[in-house]
Amino acid sequence: MKHLFCMLLIAAGCTSNLFAQTSKDKQAVQTQIEAMLHSWNQHQFSDMDTYTTPDVDWVNIVGMRWKGRKEVQYAHEAFHKTMFKDVPVDLKSTDIRFITKDVAVAHIITHYGEFTTPGGNKMGNTDDIATLVYVKKKGKWLLTAGENVSVSEGAKQHDPVNEMRAK
Repeated sequence: MKHLFCMLLIAAGCTSNLFAQTSKDKQAVQTQIEAMLHSWNQHQFSDMDTYTTPDVDWVNIVGMRWKGRKEVQYAHEAFHKTMFKDVPVDLKSTDIRFITKDVAVAHIITHYGEFTTPGGNKMGNTDDIATLVYVKKKGKWLLTAGENVSVSEGAKQHDPVNEMRAK
């Protein structure tokens, strides 16, 4: 009986420590998300090395893929000199899930202000959803891959999962 009680205490302690670590890691990932959005709102990306891996991979809303921090930073800076120059982004929600102790996936919903594309089309004033993959390197959570897409309010009503959820 003593042996069983000791095992339960050890298991409880390990579980408690696991949840404490997850909570700490969740806040660390959230902080990195906020750093990325801060760069956007400042329209300045020289601090990308503080929240991305050197080999970060990004797919933007229209399917352009940028490989490595140098390309990701260059593309963001180029677009922020033109169409995103005065466009703010607001974080609406965050959902973080840990795949392993060193890998997390975050889904964030943001709201972007209006902008004009290089082709002259008015866009924005809409919500986007981004999938962000974070890895823990030397105790720090860093973005290693991301992709964002525009949320289509009209398409939401035709999502077959809505029917499934209603059951």
